[in-house]
Amino acid sequence: MSQSIHLDHILQEVGPAIESESARLDASEGFIGRNYDLLRERRVFSALIPQDYGGGGATHAEMCEFVRGLGRSCPSTALTLAMHQHLVSAAVANNRAGRPGRALLDKVVAAELILVSTGANDWLESNGSAKKVDGGYRVSAMKPFASGVGKGDVMVTSVSFDDPVEGPQVLHFPVPLDSEGITLLGDWQTLGMRATGSQTVRFEDVFVPDAAIAMKRPRGGFHPAFSVILTVALPLIMSAYLGTAEAAVAIALEKANNGRDDVSVQLLVGEMNNLLTTASIARNDLIRLCNNLDFQPTEGLAAEVLTRKTICANHVIATVEKSMELAGGAAFMRKTGIERFLRDAHGARYHPLPEKRQQVLTGRLQLGLPPVEMPEPVLQAAE
Repeated sequence: MSQSIHLDHILQEVGPAIESESARLDASEGFIGRNYDLLRERRVFSALIPQDYGGGGATHAEMCEFVRGLGRSCPSTALTLAMHQHLVSAAVANNRAGRPGRALLDKVVAAELILVSTGANDWLESNGSAKKVDGGYRVSAMKPFASGVGKGDVMVTSVSFDDPVEGPQVLHFPVPLDSEGITLLGDWQTLGMRATGSQTVRFEDVFVPDAAIAMKRPRGGFHPAFSVILTVALPLIMSAYLGTAEAAVAIALEKANNGRDDVSVQLLVGEMNNLLTTASIARNDLIRLCNNLDFQPTEGLAAEVLTRKTICANHVIATVEKSMELAGGAAFMRKTGIERFLRDAHGARYHPLPEKRQQVLTGRLQLGLPPVEMPEPVLQAAE
């Protein structure tokens, strides 16, 4: 059995170094690669894996707090780590429930592998195409929002496949990022979260063996796997954004301290506190629903999780906007730091599901309908 990991100690150790580079990485559109090295040296990437399997034995809730703390130091580092950890969390949850997951966990532990997801772009339909060949598939696709891919070892992704017998399907699989036919496009020039390196990954006739296919599901429908993914991922992701909001609030309070006897300042601080508290309550309830990876993946649970994500995201953004108002004209200057956190905070809108799509899904379930409308089964020609 491996030794348990102490994430709070690691945060105290590496947090200042990570924070010192955050503004520079944003301004230069750099990448958090060195920060990832610091985390890898301390085996943070296997921290969520049970000690019996060689991991650090941290709980999901503990990792959420670690990501939140990183969010105060460097939002890009926190968000990128959340993307890796949600894949590990899903594998741990699936393994506990008797579903496939152990093989991926063993690979992460053996080499402290860094996992990369393809973000919300691969929702129910998935993009790209697969052709069946001897021993596996040939996959071609464009996969954007691959956070941390510059340091990644394995991409966990999916692709559409037109099965001649079963009809339109989606294949889910891990693939080593050094596989022939994989290219990083270097196209991550963005408003915020600039240092995540979430560039597009191009797959050109990449071979994926049959043994690598972790799941095959009908294309377009809401599969129970999404209830697992959403429930484990969104507490981690929104923890990064909550930390971002808290960092902005700390700067604003410092700037406002000289005017603390001004009633308008007192009002703004009270408003800001209410917004941050609402974001925190929503994030904390996401952690509660996940219950340290002990939950039943249902459509109803997914809807509850998505609703809280929307509430948290909206109030994170509103909190940072209010901190700009409180800090006054100084907040408009880059050197103050709040405008960077505001740009980063706006990324919260784009994680699954965006607000209007979340409201449609939740509304359908409230009305006794399936969570999504099933599309007509139209086969897509392989690329």
